[in-house]
Amino acid sequence: MLALNETWYLVLAAMIFTIGSVGLLTRKNPLVMFMCVELMLNAVNLTFVTFSKALDDIAGQAIVFFVMVVAAAEVVVGLGIIVAIMRRRQGADADDISLMRG
Repeated sequence: MLALNETWYLVLAAMIFTIGSVGLLTRKNPLVMFMCVELMLNAVNLTFVTFSKALDDIAGQAIVFFVMVVAAAEVVVGLGIIVAIMRRRQGADADDISLMRG
């Protein structure tokens, strides 16, 4: 059974995930979309840590470590793509991904 503290953490994680998903679906700026994906990943990490604490199991925290590694790799690749798009055309939005075809 989840205690009241864990419930508040899960509510916070749901709110952060919702903010990230709404931002991802409504924005066209690639940098803002990228930050919204990171926000969603952090919400999932908060959920994993909350369940790990509630269940007294370290597996949730281990999964968070791997999610953070994947997020770091995503930052490297994603920012490289965004910088490449922005160098070709100032003010580019998400619809300009076809510029990367060459």
